[in-house]
Amino acid sequence: MGLLTIGAFAKAARLSPKALRLYDELGLLTPARVDPVSGYRLYAPEQLEQARLVAWLRRLGMPLARIRRVCALDGAAAAAEVRAFWAEVEADTAARRELAAFLVGHLSWKEPAMPLGIRYAALSDAGLVRERNQDTAYAGERLLAVADGYGERGAPASAAAVGALRRLEADGIPAGGLLNVLEDAVERAGRAVDGVTSAAPGDAGTTLTAMLWTGSQLALVHIGDSRAYVLRDGELFLITHDHTMVQSMVDEGRLSAEEAASHPERSLLIRALGAGADGTADMRLHDARPADRYLLCSDGLSAVVPAGEIRRVLAESGGPEPTVRALVALANGSGGPDNVSCVVADVVELERQ
Repeated sequence: MGLLTIGAFAKAARLSPKALRLYDELGLLTPARVDPVSGYRLYAPEQLEQARLVAWLRRLGMPLARIRRVCALDGAAAAAEVRAFWAEVEADTAARRELAAFLVGHLSWKEPAMPLGIRYAALSDAGLVRERNQDTAYAGERLLAVADGYGERGAPASAAAVGALRRLEADGIPAGGLLNVLEDAVERAGRAVDGVTSAAPGDAGTTLTAMLWTGSQLALVHIGDSRAYVLRDGELFLITHDHTMVQSMVDEGRLSAEEAASHPERSLLIRALGAGADGTADMRLHDARPADRYLLCSDGLSAVVPAGEIRRVLAESGGPEPTVRALVALANGSGGPDNVSCVVADVVELERQ
């Protein structure tokens, strides 16, 4: 088969002539020949595969500059580049999905028929292996928080992050101001962590998982791999997503959950509070229901104790105080390889005044 005119080639490639002219100008798809008299672009049939590849990558939403890189690579390297691009798209989509869910909950909130409150307890323990406890756990009338520090200044980092949020206990939340309050609190926590880690040798920082009680809702802020769960109607639900390299590989389908559990880099964070770290927080709103039980914990619990055992203890251990003691004992009974921190909060109905 001889050379194809731009019209015939566009039809075969399912691209418009306008798109082909643009791809030529950008160096993505250069014609096999340009007629010196008419200026018509002529294409070889073997260029159809690259033309279709460009079209498919555009359908993915890949920027033209990145498509140029992909087209210059061999098959395996090009596939890796597409995989990396799509992982970025999914991460961005997940972040926007979280924000959309937050906004829907925030904008559709209604005053509950029955006034609600929380009963709470917090406990942090060094575990059986580590010399120092770099975790911080806090529970108060409005704020629940767990932070897991790492590096040379990990303990001051976790304490600084939680300490920065404790202002939320006293500060009022103006009507319609919850979003701003949470964003300000995360920024304040980030500055506080930077202040105690900036002079530390090597990496230092902390995770932060916190919930702010607003009277009928719990507003969640989450960065890192500490976790939040809710026990509702006997079922345990994980309501945070780990910000770790291994979890991102699971999300991309490159690792199974079983492989991730024993991966040597399962604790490598891709988001945290600390110098040079991505401190972008997930934020969500949870409508509270009477008898809900919330658990915030560091990975000193979740990484060593199966979810079924955590659910059993949450369901059977009585009030928040004995429950946090039982959870810490469970982690230490499993070897206690890491610091362990737990916060438990029960949603209860209050008598009307």
